[in-house]
Amino acid sequence: MTPMIQPNRLLAVGAHPDDIDFGLGGTVTSLVNQGTEVVYCVITDGDAGGFDPTVPRSEIPNIRRNEQRAAADILGVSRVHFLGYRDGQLTVTQELRRDISRIIRKETPDVVVIQSPIRNIDQMYASHPDHIAAGEAAMAAIYPDSRNPFAHPSLVADEDLPAWTVPQTWVTNYPEPNYWVDITETFDRKIAALRAHVSQTEHMTDLAERMRSRAALTAADGDLPSGHTAEAFRVLDTR
Repeated sequence: MTPMIQPNRLLAVGAHPDDIDFGLGGTVTSLVNQGTEVVYCVITDGDAGGFDPTVPRSEIPNIRRNEQRAAADILGVSRVHFLGYRDGQLTVTQELRRDISRIIRKETPDVVVIQSPIRNIDQMYASHPDHIAAGEAAMAAIYPDSRNPFAHPSLVADEDLPAWTVPQTWVTNYPEPNYWVDITETFDRKIAALRAHVSQTEHMTDLAERMRSRAALTAADGDLPSGHTAEAFRVLDTR
């Protein structure tokens, strides 16, 4: 599969604040540098996350939204949509499919990046149940929902959002990727964005080293030169 080398607009859909930045932060800022407009859709507020027991749980959603906005600013992301679902309780419902379809129709992206709807037992953290549900719901929103004017009819009748067909879908953390993005030049920006998620990464003193090691292995899998770092995707034709 040959990806769109330069999409005009890319929408990235993730289950939690920080998921997109962990999965494709280097790719995001690389595309922004090349002129792509990047938009985020974050499904939950990450309210089950965080490591500081002194912070009231009621404050976590606002903290994590603010952290995500700060990270997005570092990477040059244009907009962040928050859907406000509960962290740890995500399931594939008609309501979730409708809400993602709404964002797709509003943003009319050339490419949508989603999390894998398939559990990868070699990558436990990437296969959080919320990630899998987010991937399946986003895939259903891409096909058939967002392109079908008769799916979720209130989007047309009440919100004037016509159907939109997503030409290409990229899947992160898929067991068999077919496209690698060299993020050697943008790796440090990705780490800066991840550091903006203070409630999640402040305790990770070895964050950069861990991410560099993982990205170097990904680059090697994609036959990139030694010393390079990369992010990988499964690219799907969804026209």
